[in-house]
Amino acid sequence: MNRQELKQLWFSLDYSNVKESKQIIVEMGKNKFWPGYGEVEIRREGPDGFSTFKTHQEHPLEYAKNRKEYRSGEYKLIIK
Repeated sequence: MNRQELKQLWFSLDYSNVKESKQIIVEMGKNKFWPGYGEVEIRREGPDGFSTFKTHQEHPLEYAKNRKEYRSGEYKLIIK
């Protein structure tokens, strides 16, 4: 199977039966040299596809709480 066939197969997958999931994942203090910093990942998966966004922030919990996704109430907040 070549690259083009694999790409066509990937984009033709049926997502209509995928359960909808919306999450905001905050990971605190992964690096001891950057105290107070962490990573924020926003994931959305459902019948219309999959998207993810990840960023490194100084105050990750405050950043996540100020995002429109969190304020909408549709996303589940997970703190690691």
